[in-house]
Amino acid sequence: MTIKIDHFDVGVGRAFVIAEIGNNHNGSFERAIEMVDKARAAGADCVKFQMRHLDQVYRQRSLSKSGDDLGTEYVIDLLNRFELNVGQHRLLAAYCAQAGIPYMCTPWDGKSVDVLEDIGVPAYKVASADLTNLPLLDRLVQTGKPLILSTGMSTTEEVEITVAFLNKRGSKFALLHCNSTYPAPLHDINLKWMLALRQTHPLVGYSGHERGINVSLAAAALGACIIERHFTLDRTMEGPDHAASLTQSEFARMVEGVREIEQALGEGKLRHLSQGEMINRENLGKSLVASKALSKGTVLRSEHIKVRSPGQGLSPQKYEALLGRTLCRDMGEEDFFFPTDLQDARIEPRNYRFTRPWGIPVRYHDFREYAARIQPDLWEFHLSYSDMDLDPDEYLDGPYQAGLVVHAPELFSGSRLMDLATPDDTYRNESIRETQRVINIARNLKRYFPNTMRPPIVANIGGFTMDAPLPASAIRGYYERFAESLGELDLEGVELIPQTMAPFPWHFGGQRYQNIFVKVDEIVDWCNKLKLRMCFDISHTRLTCNHFGVDFYEFAEKIAPFSSHLHLGDARGLNGEGLQVGEGEIDFARLGGILQKGCPDATFIPEIWQGHKNGGEGFWVALERLEGVL
Repeated sequence: MTIKIDHFDVGVGRAFVIAEIGNNHNGSFERAIEMVDKARAAGADCVKFQMRHLDQVYRQRSLSKSGDDLGTEYVIDLLNRFELNVGQHRLLAAYCAQAGIPYMCTPWDGKSVDVLEDIGVPAYKVASADLTNLPLLDRLVQTGKPLILSTGMSTTEEVEITVAFLNKRGSKFALLHCNSTYPAPLHDINLKWMLALRQTHPLVGYSGHERGINVSLAAAALGACIIERHFTLDRTMEGPDHAASLTQSEFARMVEGVREIEQALGEGKLRHLSQGEMINRENLGKSLVASKALSKGTVLRSEHIKVRSPGQGLSPQKYEALLGRTLCRDMGEEDFFFPTDLQDARIEPRNYRFTRPWGIPVRYHDFREYAARIQPDLWEFHLSYSDMDLDPDEYLDGPYQAGLVVHAPELFSGSRLMDLATPDDTYRNESIRETQRVINIARNLKRYFPNTMRPPIVANIGGFTMDAPLPASAIRGYYERFAESLGELDLEGVELIPQTMAPFPWHFGGQRYQNIFVKVDEIVDWCNKLKLRMCFDISHTRLTCNHFGVDFYEFAEKIAPFSSHLHLGDARGLNGEGLQVGEGEIDFARLGGILQKGCPDATFIPEIWQGHKNGGEGFWVALERLEGVL
């Protein structure tokens, strides 16, 4: 089987090489032209861009920052700044034709397909986020053009469903194996899955987001008919894709590349979603949402349902299963449908009983909803950088009897990560200023929660690197710079409590390396030196222990006496973070005994990946399972 893209026959043995410029022009048309020239000179067969009409891709409430997750706010902010307009895309296509290199573009919505049909493209690339978006795929099939579909963020079953959908309609297409993490860690790439994917469909290529070129070379050795890589002029530019993009290859990395390939091949049996992909699936994927306000008892028809990002609700692949169901709840316009809408009821909270104070995580916008349904001992407010500009009076009434915990944002305006330990003094001082703003917000929130004398502020301190972990000799300097930052903060009336961290934290669906507040002996030493108490994040720590081969329960025994607050979620492997209690590797009964002895008064919240969805369903399940062990 082959497909024709411009004058290239794809599938005859020569890999069709796509330079994915995407939005790496950062909104500059002149830079986009320069990148076309450099990609062509570098030997690319094709250059590819992206087109979105944001009002067709995201819910209106997402575009107005009215309650979506932090990652979604970050992505929309970048897209608003970095998208080219339709006229510029027309000029780009004309320039590519003149330069002798095909112009392709990924449409993220039906309106963009109409524009690109008018411009004229030889084929369509479908982003990983839209592999499950059957309505968009149906529109693309109608164009009669070949399709190239990335399979990142999707399970084996979802890939098979989409392949069957396209085969039924006689579409000409190729699949690209892909791990949608930017940059992708080597142990998640599972390159051998290309072989299994070829059993589903004969035309298989590779879209890579890893650092360097060696894994892409290995993909070509496995018979990839297409190789796609992100292209940039500078890896340090602002934006999520630059760090995973290529400028030049370095042959000197060949031996290292052999080792990378050994890690990257994987088992090739099933496709499992990595933590970074789950983050990006939530932020970039599509969901079924209500097209208008719906009342309980409505029998769902097609006019009641539409597809919108972010991917935090029911998959568009469940569209047909949803039709004909009787709605068991009232829904507002653009509310998500959830898996429980395919059932007859959803899980509701109740009065839980624990031997220690417990709470749930909230944001301003959903506090009243939760407060009307449950009365925990404390509320942990998770702030985004946009939340820091909100007036709490618009969301809180008070006074409330419950306690208060504040979770500082991981990033501040400009999409920069908080880092109180960085050697870059300008960056560190920025982080100090933003952390002080969080402290001031926590002081202000005390008036709503008068029973909290000194609210804890949970913080990711920083100390991260992008491309490699720090050598042991550099670690002390990072702790010392954090100590300096701590001394420059006015902490009157609050308490800053760092989180225990995993060695591979995820920011915006991409892997970083965390260097401090990871290893227990270092944590204990610096807690003693700085008179700190900790937020013991159970899931993070399990991943740390798995990575370093450390006994998790011995770690827990050491850290418990320094723990004033707990984040409870299960974990598995190296990046299975925030799993539902009982669905990972942690023995919570054994852990509960350690915590009862080491920190009997420590407060806790369930921190479950997307636990707030469907009215807090994940939190209620976790609390049910934790009763009796805490």
